[in-house]
Amino acid sequence: MLEETCAPIARQTGCELALITFADLVVSAAKRAGATIIIRGLRSSADFEYEMEMAGMNETMAPAVQTVFLPASPEVRPITATLVRQIASMAGDVSAFVPATVAARLKTKFAGTSGR
Repeated sequence: MLEETCAPIARQTGCELALITFADLVVSAAKRAGATIIIRGLRSSADFEYEMEMAGMNETMAPAVQTVFLPASPEVRPITATLVRQIASMAGDVSAFVPATVAARLKTKFAGTSGR
């Protein structure tokens, strides 16, 4: 869903987009991918505290990989994946929080599971 949503934006702006999954340390995955920057989104001061600690540990393990913090815009700060999944699982409308293609997939995923 990320690729479906973000790839057109990347193409339009001339950027390269690569989505990878991993089951080990983020800095190990970054090194394998040849990445030198990790971008982390921040919604609140609690996010900032947690992310600063993680960035410090990552810097010690992989000094060549920098962490960049990207603050969320005010209109999306309260949105969390957990809350979106919870709303979708209860047959709620999540279209205000996610792209239309994601809302449709969540609706399909949670069809018939309302109230669990």
